[in-house]
Amino acid sequence: MKNTYSTFIAFALMFAFTGCENNFDEINTNKVDPTSESINPVFLLNNAIIGLSFESFGNVVYDAGIVQQIITPNSGVVTGANFNQDNRTATEVHWNDYYQNVIKHTGDILDQIADKPERGNLLQMTRIIEAYAFMVLTDEYGDIPYFEAGKGFSDQITFPKYDAQQEIYVDIIKELREATAALSEAANPEAGEILYSGDLNKWRRLGNSLLLRAGMRLVNADNALARQSVEAAFAGDVLQSNADNFVIRHDNNFSNPHTGFFNGSEANNFYLTANFVDFLASTDDPRLSSMAIRFVGASSGPEQTLDRASKDAADQIGMPMGNDNATIAGVATSLGLASFFDFSQLDRFTLGAQTAPAFLLTYAQTQLLLAEAATYGWVGGTAAAYYEEGIKAHMEQLADYGSNAAVAVNDIDAYLVANPLNVATALEQINTQYWVASLLNGPEAFANFRRSGFPALAPNPFPGQDITGDFINRLTYPTSEIAVNKANVDAAIARMGPDNLDTKVWWDK
Repeated sequence: MKNTYSTFIAFALMFAFTGCENNFDEINTNKVDPTSESINPVFLLNNAIIGLSFESFGNVVYDAGIVQQIITPNSGVVTGANFNQDNRTATEVHWNDYYQNVIKHTGDILDQIADKPERGNLLQMTRIIEAYAFMVLTDEYGDIPYFEAGKGFSDQITFPKYDAQQEIYVDIIKELREATAALSEAANPEAGEILYSGDLNKWRRLGNSLLLRAGMRLVNADNALARQSVEAAFAGDVLQSNADNFVIRHDNNFSNPHTGFFNGSEANNFYLTANFVDFLASTDDPRLSSMAIRFVGASSGPEQTLDRASKDAADQIGMPMGNDNATIAGVATSLGLASFFDFSQLDRFTLGAQTAPAFLLTYAQTQLLLAEAATYGWVGGTAAAYYEEGIKAHMEQLADYGSNAAVAVNDIDAYLVANPLNVATALEQINTQYWVASLLNGPEAFANFRRSGFPALAPNPFPGQDITGDFINRLTYPTSEIAVNKANVDAAIARMGPDNLDTKVWWDK
């Protein structure tokens, strides 16, 4: 649970402050307020970091469905990208999760240590984490509370105004550049933080790699700022290996949020799409047998048993887009399957496991972005070399899910030899590989799909949709925001466009 570190802090405080107090002022001082100076604010940063793990509904019901990686034929609470319909119970999840579990904490930290130069590195780490969280939020929703967000405690701002995405991105880029440059060996290294244990070089690489991602996001919206940002990131020090990955580790106490989804309430409901499975199969990609599992011949959920389970790539059959619970049965029959329970799923025992890591920004993604940047002449090196390294890195990254997901070295080498970068189709190849490398990082897969236009997917053919275009372009605002912060929501809508799934965010040109 995401409350693990909060519980730890509470116990630490209980022991630290137990005992009699004779002074009235001391008795009436709130010693357990998480914003109190009595708490080492690095614990708040750790809470913010673990709060970045994506909850399932926004990540799977919308993001992964929009980019046609994972889909369900069912309706009700899981209605979303499967039918291109607006379900605000699901679209609000990223918003509520990140504002409550990340931005609240980063805002409190920045307020506490603004005048404490000895905590300078903690300040810069917090700015980097906050920039990442805001990038996810604005990519998902468009205009959002930014400059006034997280200031409920410090400035008593309970109804923050919404800022234009263009202004947000300019400031995110400024924050990343300044924070990364300001990390210093002269200050406390903050070894108590849980991401890199105070390794400032890894933090610098993360800051620059986020800057690279932010710059590439703006290729079609502000090419000059995009190039400037990419060049600055490359001149710094981006992620150098999978050891630098921005990853949230989970264990039996702090479970991956997806495990209750893939192994619990939705264990029998979500399937890998035909587009995703067929793409991997078409190039004999060894990742297919790492990522997928099929319960061959299952005619119901209870029949999805281990004795039926196959990870053999030759057995995998993805679920076609555009079906509901009524029509998918006929599709399964036409394919010679026992039922829709017979389609391939994400391997819930590895990638969906309780202890599965959550990858937020990776060496593989960074190399693929450098490959695209190299095609524009913005960075040194060759697009082909970055492309090959990006694919290799993702294949090697899969071993982090366990030995059953690891890809053999010989299979990696064979794939790279058989699938080199073609100059004529370089952008499509690079960004389609980015799509594969971003599986389970729904917000990033969704953002890069809109930004690049790849992979070249056919629109979801399901009838009766809530969109007028080919794809969902953004997620809708939470109903709670519309109810309590309506004036600021209305101002954002007037500037950005209607609060629906059709409206494009600023950088989506």
